[in-house]
Amino acid sequence: MATSIGSLDSCKPTNNNAGCPPQNGTASVHGSHPPSTIASSDATLGRHLARRLVEIGVQDVFSVPGDFNLTLLDHLIAEPGLTNIGCCNELNAGYAADGYARARGVGACVVTFTVGGLSVLNAIAGAYSENLPVICIVGGPNTNDYGTNRILHHTIGLADFSQELRCFQTVTCFQAVVNNLEDAHEQIDTAISTALKESKPVYISISCNMPGIPHPTFSREPIKFAISPRMTNKMGLEVAVEAAAAFLNKAVKPVMVGGPKLRVAKAHEAFVEFADASGYAVSVMPSAKGHFPETHPHYIGTYWGAVGTAYCGEIVESADAYLFAGPIFNDYSSVGYSLLLKKEKAIIVQPDRVVIGNGPSFGCVLMKDFLQALAKRVNKNTTAYENYHRIFVPEGQPVKCQPNEPLRVNIMFQHIQKLLSADTAVIAETGDSWFNCQKLKLPEGCGYEFQMQYGSIGWSVGATLGYAQSVPSKRVIACIGDGSFQVTAQDVSTMIRCEQKSIIFLINNGGYTIEVEIHDGPYNVIKNWNYTGLVDAIHNGEGNCWTTKVRTEEELTEAIATATGEKKDCLCFIEVIVHKDDTSKELLEWGSRVSSANSRLPNPQ
Repeated sequence: MATSIGSLDSCKPTNNNAGCPPQNGTASVHGSHPPSTIASSDATLGRHLARRLVEIGVQDVFSVPGDFNLTLLDHLIAEPGLTNIGCCNELNAGYAADGYARARGVGACVVTFTVGGLSVLNAIAGAYSENLPVICIVGGPNTNDYGTNRILHHTIGLADFSQELRCFQTVTCFQAVVNNLEDAHEQIDTAISTALKESKPVYISISCNMPGIPHPTFSREPIKFAISPRMTNKMGLEVAVEAAAAFLNKAVKPVMVGGPKLRVAKAHEAFVEFADASGYAVSVMPSAKGHFPETHPHYIGTYWGAVGTAYCGEIVESADAYLFAGPIFNDYSSVGYSLLLKKEKAIIVQPDRVVIGNGPSFGCVLMKDFLQALAKRVNKNTTAYENYHRIFVPEGQPVKCQPNEPLRVNIMFQHIQKLLSADTAVIAETGDSWFNCQKLKLPEGCGYEFQMQYGSIGWSVGATLGYAQSVPSKRVIACIGDGSFQVTAQDVSTMIRCEQKSIIFLINNGGYTIEVEIHDGPYNVIKNWNYTGLVDAIHNGEGNCWTTKVRTEEELTEAIATATGEKKDCLCFIEVIVHKDDTSKELLEWGSRVSSANSRLPNPQ
């Protein structure tokens, strides 16, 4: 019997492969010169942490001050290579570190004990789901309070200080509670190197009385990390490539599909190399948009079942073999478990494992190495792409708006498409922007980010702040729904303080549209705000910010011309007022299928 891929856990990567080589991080000296000595008064934990963050590529840290982290923040802001970005709340600080890590490769946030830690927890969980190395630093209790049975403020009123730590254990890959100078250096470096190695968030709690105390272990500049690379089992690689090549070379019309774990596997170039060598039709899963150049000659769009790019689903699902590189099959990406895929036709390539059909399975084979080796063994086969080209009909254009006709969402995204270039990046908020932004055609070099696995509404405000701060050369174009914006609106203030130049399209349709299409009810209607008035109040005449409200295509055209012309050096906030029922057809289809999956009756006991 055929097995459906979209509902199986068997495709998930595993980390307990027998015979895997060691994958521990180590630190070693690069070059022959010893690190410079630091004056004893400056040889502090706070300075070491600041220098270590700079050394791994963090130039901005997102923070919310609290009495347990104030001394630590003093040391961080004293580091010339590090800028403190004060955020309006901890959730947005975490989202900003998430957005920063997407562009820079690592991000960091600093909050206070428990009351701050539990506020940032949701953002750290999202970063964990997206495989992003975020360093979450918490100012902890005074060392003298541990083990004293005292009750501290900012806690839930128990003398047990481990509540926060226990919450972080499931959403970070390493936790360090630093309340002893003797092992502080080791704990901090182990935590940070583990985040880089595992590409997951870590938690570091530092007692509030420790950052400024000198200690001999901090008497030299941090030695540059040399993380031991994950190694492929060469024998396993050879056998896996031989089996995969035989599987693919006997297929008549094979295809390849990129998944979101291309990022954590650092296999983007290898995936392109395999696409060039194989000649296969290439698509990406929705959460992998932006991970493959859409200008590639064999790119056919987003594979998202019934709601993907036109003709893409038909080509993928009719193939007799498909290679998925780094996929995540969940209820959202499988459109309510409705993908028409067969496991026996699939090669699933995860960051460190390859599974061919119903078996065999090969562990300790890294995706990058596997794709590069397979590219040399696979026969060129353009049949699937030729079939796509044969059946392809160019998409139609939306009906042109009449003069002063209320603006439609599909017309708005036509204009957003024209904004895109190598100097821009798109941030798509959870909601209908997922589907409308998927249809944007990304020019080479244009960034694209959204949070599909965790899908936390409001993520995009903090992520826009962090992404724009990490890549100041790009202008971020954020598409945010009104319901999502109400969750995290405050940190538009921080964007203005940081002199960012993003363009925010606030899509005002009066509610949680994505929820409406899954299951409607009065709870999906929100109080309408004067969004431009709110941002004007936040702006308060300080910094560069320009807002406008548009209701027609003519007004939108004028607003975009202003945002890209006279106000190109401003943060631009464009409130787009559309009808509450103006949604993409993809959301209508997706919502009904996800609703069906959510409403399945319990299996009989």
